Amino acid sequence: MEYVQERVTTLHAFDDPSPAAPTDRAAVVVPMTDREYAGLAAERVLSTLSTVDPKRIVVALRAPAERVPEFAAWLSSFDAPVDLLWCNAPAVEAVLDDAGLNDGFGKGRDVWLALGVAARSAEYVTVHDADAKSYSASHVPRLLAPLSDGYAFSKGYYARVENDRLYGRLFRLFYAPLVRTLADAHDAPVLDYLGAFRYALAGEFALTADLARSLRPPRAWGLEVGTLGDAFDAAGFEGTAQVDLGRHEHDHRAVSGPTGLAEMSRQVGDALFRVVEDHGVTPDYDTLADRYRDVAAEFVRQYAADASFNGLSYDPTAEREQVADYADAVREPSLDDRLPAWSETAIEPETVANASAEAIDRVRSETR
Repeated sequence: MEYVQERVTTLHAFDDPSPAAPTDRAAVVVPMTDREYAGLAAERVLSTLSTVDPKRIVVALRAPAERVPEFAAWLSSFDAPVDLLWCNAPAVEAVLDDAGLNDGFGKGRDVWLALGVAARSAEYVTVHDADAKSYSASHVPRLLAPLSDGYAFSKGYYARVENDRLYGRLFRLFYAPLVRTLADAHDAPVLDYLGAFRYALAGEFALTADLARSLRPPRAWGLEVGTLGDAFDAAGFEGTAQVDLGRHEHDHRAVSGPTGLAEMSRQVGDALFRVVEDHGVTPDYDTLADRYRDVAAEFVRQYAADASFNGLSYDPTAEREQVADYADAVREPSLDDRLPAWSETAIEPETVANASAEAIDRVRSETR
């Protein structure tokens, strides 16, 4: 049994714990798209949350108008305090447009909208994805427990081993070796922080309402890395914990395609380089991609040994091909697309919540 500590406090699940935690003072944010509608994983997540009994559940939905009524009806079938926030409702888009923020969308923007709404009435906020097939009622208490002990930010970590294979490919083959490559060349606390997380790209985290209002997430898939950058500033090593959520089974993405891992790596890379540059690190982009490939090759060798040790199937050639795809994302970041902190914007969360509610009522009445 392993009980090693990292630079951030690491809380281990020695015996499947469900610790005492302030769930009654917490809101749970669950981002969804219409592909999650009535899916087995999302059904499990929402049914399980009903037994956890948080103060609120905010489902941050991005879906076309014609899917919203059935989504709203489905969510109302759960015995839980669920608020549906339609993030791309025309009325919500108009609110953002008036504030000059309606430029680009994605998971990061959806979660940012929900964080503002959730933090207005809860002391703590926890965020997690809806595609975990192995979701447990202990996950929310585990994420929240460090906050009741004085930490401001906690991050989940877990094993991604399914069907006798290693998953978590974007973290294993892109993020982890890239952060190692940067740390080899730069002595910077922010790189120590980014490298201390056992699953930095996990979608499961919890934070105080004050910290939630200070996040400046990228609009799309860079959400998790951008959150770590803001948490480093607001909480630092001493105010951060990571908690063991066991073993997770998630939906898997292809490497190629518009929503594939290669495209995600570009957005994650953008967010990562923006964070490190903000903290005084100036990467040598001319040589970084080659150095990343060398470090990633050593990671592949280590993963192969780990897979062999555990009797898992492992294809090092396919892993190296993914590294080659991800190397295209090792480049200077594009234009900064971060959203402002809620504490620094003129938009009120109530305005967003009301605009969403009115839009939902409108499309539901149109289908009756």
